[in-house]
Amino acid sequence: MGRYLTSEQHRIVSDAVAQAELHTSGEIVTVLADRSDGYSDVALWWAIAAAFTAMTVIALFPQFYMSKLELLGGGWNHQWTTGELFGLLTAVGLLKFFAVLLVQQWQWLKFALIPAPVKHSRVHDAAIKHFKVGAERRTHGRTGVLIYLSMREHRAEIVADEAIAGQVQPEVWGQAMADMLEQIRRGCMAEGLAAGVRDVGEVLSQHFPRDEHDENELPDRLIEV
Repeated sequence: MGRYLTSEQHRIVSDAVAQAELHTSGEIVTVLADRSDGYSDVALWWAIAAAFTAMTVIALFPQFYMSKLELLGGGWNHQWTTGELFGLLTAVGLLKFFAVLLVQQWQWLKFALIPAPVKHSRVHDAAIKHFKVGAERRTHGRTGVLIYLSMREHRAEIVADEAIAGQVQPEVWGQAMADMLEQIRRGCMAEGLAAGVRDVGEVLSQHFPRDEHDENELPDRLIEV
């Protein structure tokens, strides 16, 4: 059905959401994303850094590199002009730039080179974006909660609507996050999301118990993007 989960695994998560919402007026939305950003800017900065580093090293130790090039030319001494030196620096810089961009097409390496604070920031921003689109202020009592999992970054976020954030401190969601990630680290993504849903539902049931007139205002299905 999706890139990561089968139809049966989607059903596990959706059933967990439906079950959790039987005891609370809160609404739980689950989103599973492949990645939270393309990180093209980070890839460019690595390429620029590699290019300037190579050019700086050659500028600091020109004789070493000139001698290597002369060996390639048969060992004949060559009087390098300013234009030739500048052309060599430019060529090396461009080669390094495009080579580093190229190797970052290997996704594992690309994500390994992304600094952890950047990953955290982009995942958080993506979670907020999905929350605004799919859950924020879309319930009568503003009691929506988003559970967001980003696979490439190996990170998760729990975002709550105004009414919930006013009564539940962010650290309260820590147990839900821990239970969810424990299962996911074992390769059980659907079960991990379901565990997070159950924990979030338990917290919501304490602060926002379901009343007899409560309606299901948001879909229970897992959204995989």
